[in-house]
Amino acid sequence: MTDRALSVVRAGALTTVQDQGRPGHAHLGVPRSGALDVPAAALVNRLVGNPPGAAVLETTVNGCALRPRSDVTVAVGGAPCPVTVNGRPVAWGAPVRVPSGAVLDVGSAVSGLRSYVGVSGGVAVEPVLGSRSTDLLSGLGPVPLADGTVLPLGPEPAPHARVDVAPQAAPPAELVLRVTLGPREDWFTAEAVRVFTTRAYRVSPASNRIGLRTEGPVLERALPGELASEGMVLGAVQVPPNGQPVVFLADHPTTGGYPVIGVVRTTDLPAAAQAVPGTPVRFVAVRRR
Repeated sequence: MTDRALSVVRAGALTTVQDQGRPGHAHLGVPRSGALDVPAAALVNRLVGNPPGAAVLETTVNGCALRPRSDVTVAVGGAPCPVTVNGRPVAWGAPVRVPSGAVLDVGSAVSGLRSYVGVSGGVAVEPVLGSRSTDLLSGLGPVPLADGTVLPLGPEPAPHARVDVAPQAAPPAELVLRVTLGPREDWFTAEAVRVFTTRAYRVSPASNRIGLRTEGPVLERALPGELASEGMVLGAVQVPPNGQPVVFLADHPTTGGYPVIGVVRTTDLPAAAQAVPGTPVRFVAVRRR
């Protein structure tokens, strides 16, 4: 077998194709989507010689196993995990050559949640609205991987200098999210705003690619009723009727009617992608830049 493709031997709990997403389509009701841990996805592409926008695989918790139909270079990053080729351990966080027909096994995350698999040439599924990303909310892009799925790969990148290894941030023991208050903090009591920015929360097991849900002190409303639906942005902290903040991630809805108490800085969101359930969360108020 010499064709440029990957066969999925073990799909794992949730493995999706992701790239830099499809920003700019919120007016059509299409979320941004894309890799949740953007730096990790970009790094595995660099490690295998791909451009930053090449599509990678994002695994969740227990990894995946793949069999390439031609020789490929692969790098696994994001959440640390064991990596083997035909049962023999190979490096995590570094480029590895995988022969045609061999099985690359990306194991369960040792810490963190999401590992990223970059393959030379990138995953070349058909793009939708300029992106190959799986969007779990709208259903755009390829469906999550299943055992037996065959993924086409792009051409092998031309030989050039590439990074051989690079430091990667460890998954957070405590998630600290810098948040700019507003636009609807006036829908909450002054005490609720103080609680939001001073008390500890924890990551809920109900979190997913749409939002990081939290458990902790209930935020009391100052105003009754509901808002008319308004636009939502990446990092918006929406507070549903149960009073528990939800941080919107890549597959978030483009509109919503629950009040947004603040917006998390985009640079803090990759850490949120790796925060396991039970991780302490603190929201720290910062000024608008």
